[in-house]
Amino acid sequence: MEPFEYERVSSTGEALARGSSSGSAFLAGGTELLNWMRIGIEKPTKIVDIGRIDGLSEIHQAPSGAVTIGALSKLNDIAQHPQIMRDYPVLSQAILKAASAQIRNLATIGGNPLQRVRCPYFRADEPTPCNKRVAGSGCAALHGLNEKHAIFGWTEDCVAVQPSDPAVSLAALDAVFITERPGGGRRIPARDFHVLPGENPAAHNRLGGGELITAVEIPKAWPKSAYLKIRERESYEYATVSAAVALELDGDVIANARIALGSVAMRPWRLDETERRLVGQRLGSAGVNAAVDAGFVDARPLSRNGYKIVIARNAVLRTIDTAARA
Repeated sequence: MEPFEYERVSSTGEALARGSSSGSAFLAGGTELLNWMRIGIEKPTKIVDIGRIDGLSEIHQAPSGAVTIGALSKLNDIAQHPQIMRDYPVLSQAILKAASAQIRNLATIGGNPLQRVRCPYFRADEPTPCNKRVAGSGCAALHGLNEKHAIFGWTEDCVAVQPSDPAVSLAALDAVFITERPGGGRRIPARDFHVLPGENPAAHNRLGGGELITAVEIPKAWPKSAYLKIRERESYEYATVSAAVALELDGDVIANARIALGSVAMRPWRLDETERRLVGQRLGSAGVNAAVDAGFVDARPLSRNGYKIVIARNAVLRTIDTAARA
C-alpha cells in the first residue's frame, strides 16, 4: 500500500472541492477501496472521507411514490427497512445475499455498485494481460480461465463481469444514480451505469473524476419482486449467475415485467425482449418459457462457460415464479 493523504469532510460541497484533484479517491464504508489499495488495483495519493456527511444516509418517499435512498445508507439498514422489504423485496434480498452482516454494516449503497471485477487476471499479483489494469495489454481470460465470465456484451478486449448484487436489483427496478460533480450533477440509469467493453474496455463505470453518487432513486414500488443468487457455496461467494425479477400481475397474467441478470456481463443485463414477450402471458404457461428463451438468443458463451446459459435461463424461470408469489 502506497502512502497517501487523508482528509475528512462534512459536506458534499467540501467533498467535491477536495476530491476533484487528480489522484483523489472518496472513502465511505471502505470495504471496496481498501481492498483495491491492498492488492494494488488503485493507488490514490489522497483519500477524502465522506462517511460523516449529513443527509446522505436517509430513505425518503416522494408523493409520486418514488423512493430516494441516500448514497451513504448502510446496506443492512436498507435491507431491513420496512418500506424496502414491503415495496422492493428484490433489493432487500439482493443486499442480504451480497455479503456478511459485518460487511453490510459498513458498506453503502453508493459504494457497492463501484466494485471492481472479480476476474483472476485483473486481481493477479503478477502482471498478466488485462485491459482494465493496463489499457492495451490484452485480455488473458479470453482464452484462459473464463468459467465465471461473460455470456453477453463481451469483446475480445474484455470478458469480465460486474459482481455487485444490489446493482442487479437496481437495474431491474429502473433505478437512477444521482450524482454531484464540479460541473453539475447527473442522473445515470442503473442499467447503464457500468460500461461495456465495446465502449471502453478499461472503464468500470460512468463516474468521472471527482464525481460523487449522492442518492439512488427508484421511481415506483414493485412488491412482487424477487432475487435469486446462484453460487458455488452459500457463504457469501460472488454469484455465478443471479436474477432479479419484478412483476405486475392481473390475476395470473403478467401485465408488466422487469428482468436483470447478474454476473453475465460487465453490467447488469436486462432481458428486454423477454420483458416484452412476457406481457399477456399466463404464469406457468409455455409462453413464459418461450419469452425467457427469446432473451438468450444473443448469448455468446466463451470456451469454458456455456453452462451459464442453462443456469441463467432456469434462474429466470424460477425467480419469475418466486416474484409472482411474493
